Amino acid sequence: MSLAHGTEPAFSPARLITASSPLQWSALFLVVAAVAYASGVLRLRRRGDRWPARRTLAFVVGGLGAVAIALLSGLAAYDDTLFSAHMVQHMILIMIAPIFLALGAPITLALRTLPGRPRRAVLAVLHSRVAAVATFPLVGFALFTLSSYALYFTGIYEATLRNSLLHEFVHVHFLVVGCLFFWPLLGLDPVPGRIAYPFRALLMFASMPFHAILGLTVMQSRHVLAGNYYAEAAPRLDHLADQGVGGGLLWASGDLVALLMLGVLLVQWMRASEREAQREDRRLDRLEALEAQEAASAES
Repeated sequence: MSLAHGTEPAFSPARLITASSPLQWSALFLVVAAVAYASGVLRLRRRGDRWPARRTLAFVVGGLGAVAIALLSGLAAYDDTLFSAHMVQHMILIMIAPIFLALGAPITLALRTLPGRPRRAVLAVLHSRVAAVATFPLVGFALFTLSSYALYFTGIYEATLRNSLLHEFVHVHFLVVGCLFFWPLLGLDPVPGRIAYPFRALLMFASMPFHAILGLTVMQSRHVLAGNYYAEAAPRLDHLADQGVGGGLLWASGDLVALLMLGVLLVQWMRASEREAQREDRRLDRLEALEAQEAASAES
């Protein structure tokens, strides 16, 4: 649901609920994804296998829940009238939701629960050239950092506000680009494109200036993005001030999420190093035991 042109929204936290519109195509997608994930978890439990509850919560509550807030809550009712509301939606779809979806490890769950033919289809996709190119770290990095510049500094943004189909496509684009960037970095699923932890941290750190520069540029601009459209949609609003709020949100939230991701990557890196050290200790213990056994055999 979007606000009609000529109306002036009185946005408030309560409007996130009262202006929500759950009867949309995206709601059906979210329900199907949640049911499919839950079915996989139940299938594992029935055969006696465990699946971490934190992954289920991350995927269903954190990931799908974030998408629902972005697309089905009252936030979506204002995303074509208030730039600040659009920017909150943008950051949820491109940064928050993809991280939680990746932490849910749905591909791993699918590979452990799907029957033969569907499982082979998933493996074929993972090993395809398209997947290798799409998840190549620099491809995801370029899309993640540069697509927002292309959106806001060309006529594309205003076109998305005037065309509902293009508007929905941008939502999907944000979510897909976020997944392509964060999924290989977190590395829980066996997707191509995973790289060593130092390079993951480097890519995450390198993405920070792009969002900061974009946010500051938008915040300090003296021209309203898609000004003609906003003048028609809500002529009495101070869209330049609202744009400043949106730019500030982009700057602050981008850096905050990036720092949190760096923390997650450092924790993963330390745990991986600990596991590698434990494996090396066990290998050395086996070698020592074998040498002692050979020495004892030689003496006897």
